[in-house]
Amino acid sequence: MSTTTARLEQLELPVEGMTCAACANRIERKLNKLDGVSATVNYATEKAAVRFDPDVATPEDLVGAVEAAGYHATLPADEAPAADAPDPAAALRRRLIGSALLSVPLLLISMVPALQFEYWQWLALQLATPVVFWAGWPFHRAAWRNLRHGTATMDTLISVGTLAAWTWSVVALFFLGAGEPGMTMPFELVPDRAAATDHIYLEAAGVVTTLILAGRYFETRAKGRAGAALHALMALGAKDATVLDADGSERLVPIDALRAGDRFVVRPGERIATDGAVEEGRSAVDESLLTGESVPVEKAPGDTVVGASTNAGGRLVVRATRVGSDTALAQIAKLVEDAQTGKAPVQRLADRISGIFVPIVLLLSAATLGFWLGDGSSVAYAFSAAVAVLIIACPCALGLATPTALLVGTGRGAQLGLLIKGPEVLESTRQVDTVVLDKTGTVTTGRMRLTAVVPADGEDPDAVLRIAGALEAASEHPVARAIAAAARDAAAGGAVAVDARPAASTPGDVGSALPAVEAFANHEGRGVQGIVDDHAVVAGRPALLEDWAMPLPDALRAELDAQQAHGRTVVAVGWDGRARGLLVVADTPKETSREAVAMLLDLGLRPVLLTGDNAQTARAVAAEVGIDEVIADVLPAEKVAVVRRLQAEGRVVAMVGDGVNDAPALAQADLGLAIGTGTDVAIEASDLTLVSGDLRGAADAIRLSRRTLRTIRGNLFWAFAYNVVLIPVAIAGLLNPVLAGAAMAFSSVFVLSNSLRLRSFRAQRAG
Repeated sequence: MSTTTARLEQLELPVEGMTCAACANRIERKLNKLDGVSATVNYATEKAAVRFDPDVATPEDLVGAVEAAGYHATLPADEAPAADAPDPAAALRRRLIGSALLSVPLLLISMVPALQFEYWQWLALQLATPVVFWAGWPFHRAAWRNLRHGTATMDTLISVGTLAAWTWSVVALFFLGAGEPGMTMPFELVPDRAAATDHIYLEAAGVVTTLILAGRYFETRAKGRAGAALHALMALGAKDATVLDADGSERLVPIDALRAGDRFVVRPGERIATDGAVEEGRSAVDESLLTGESVPVEKAPGDTVVGASTNAGGRLVVRATRVGSDTALAQIAKLVEDAQTGKAPVQRLADRISGIFVPIVLLLSAATLGFWLGDGSSVAYAFSAAVAVLIIACPCALGLATPTALLVGTGRGAQLGLLIKGPEVLESTRQVDTVVLDKTGTVTTGRMRLTAVVPADGEDPDAVLRIAGALEAASEHPVARAIAAAARDAAAGGAVAVDARPAASTPGDVGSALPAVEAFANHEGRGVQGIVDDHAVVAGRPALLEDWAMPLPDALRAELDAQQAHGRTVVAVGWDGRARGLLVVADTPKETSREAVAMLLDLGLRPVLLTGDNAQTARAVAAEVGIDEVIADVLPAEKVAVVRRLQAEGRVVAMVGDGVNDAPALAQADLGLAIGTGTDVAIEASDLTLVSGDLRGAADAIRLSRRTLRTIRGNLFWAFAYNVVLIPVAIAGLLNPVLAGAAMAFSSVFVLSNSLRLRSFRAQRAG
């Protein structure tokens, strides 16, 4: 039946009992058979991501479908706390140790004729039996459960293979002469076609069980390490907070008791409890665990802070704005988990193959047995070849190839402040050839800043800035704020060209460093006028000064033309009937933008600067950061049309932006990258989020995505190659079952180890 997207709810179900990708495939099919349900089951994360229509299906129905498939699921509210959760590798470890202690002597007496005493075969039976039935019980239980539901998985192959080897050996011991005293059996790498019927395979049954248990154990361990990044991310949050009551008293409360609007204290060295705004104090805050940036960020009253970041300096009083699941940390963790739970297109191919693989292998094994029996080979040889086919064909590596790489890659990205929204993004990054960069707030700082003071002949530049800054401090215009901020910093002994800060909102309230302003007047965007130190001062467009009979001298006029040619905003300042100088203001490129563009070019991408500014300003910024292609004078609503036009030209487009007006273009692009310091709307519309706001992160995100995709493809190649090469070898009767078990276990461990190499990924911007 059809359902509307607006009515669908989302739920993540932890699923227990999966042992391979075929299990996940089966659960997924069961869930998707329910009306109004769309589900994706991920073997690596052991979770089912389900979207369902609550009018048609309930969460209990979802759990029931999983149970009907032979597995166990719990609703999120029923989950035990993480601290109480048992170690999934512990039970496997116990079985592996016991199995290994019995299998080593079993293998030795079966391989080395010199150790085969008169009744060695009966000791071998005593050693192999507990290994096959106790240590291998998880495989047999899963195989029986699958048989009851009419399906077969990797566990079916293991169970049938080891039980067949054990059963044949018992029959040979009791009825075919293998139990006679003095029987010896040399170990053969390649089975003997003329092997006698008294040949036994107890070592195959025992050692294969042990090897597969070892592979399953290391697989479980590696899966835990693969998801460690997400667990570490969630562990970053503070456990309690020091709340500041109205009377000024402090009390310690658990983090769960903190509410939006509460004021809390953060002392030096403490983690900030939740997202909020600084009300008192100044300090440097280390946000590296969330953004990947190692340099602490200065915070002052009015600035926002993010929960889980560390206060590296003075005492802060913060008012909580977002708590619980609304915090940036929680949203980041949710994005990462969503990405890990989803499936890339390449994984869906592997799932389809593994879903039909096991029944085919069972048929191949039966056909192998029949062929060699019909060919006149001994029953022992035919049996050995059939068992080797069962053991070598387990598609475990195939099922792990994609989800483990995705798990590690997205987790590593989160540690570096690079959030990949979904696995399908990996395919997009491989194909992208053009990167469209929004100018304001992405390539540039998005804040006006004073870049130069040009005095008239005989004027003191400090006096020009001081007087103009005092007058502009009474205005809220972005250009005025930039000038006032620079004047205050200069008066305090700082640098002139600094980022703008909020200016005073009333005349005269400009701080002790600057003179007072009297009779202030605002000329509707053309400039401002007032009395400063008994001077009648005018600051604004040159035309405003001319209205007050203060025309620019030729030298200032030439400088004005030169600065405007570079796309900069110029404010003229004059007092007492004379033009005194020019103040040059611009939205300057971020310090890292040029390096970021170079990194994108190194990746073979074609950067394009997109802006609503005039072409002159846009070209000046583009030249400064190294971009050749510029699209200017674009209205916000037209940005999406530009992306469509580029796509129509055959380009695969990535869009990087930060504002609300960038959201449609981010959604339209083949790959959307949002600056994490931008708006929530832009972040929601994007495929990748750069938490730190550093444009270099765009290149790092694309590098990480491409490397993750390469790892997935490498895993799939080796998993396919392993089966394609060795199954025919086993069918040909050239593979001992013991070696088949070792190869199968190694393939899974190899794929996991290859995925774990992604943990070593380093951001270039950090180097």
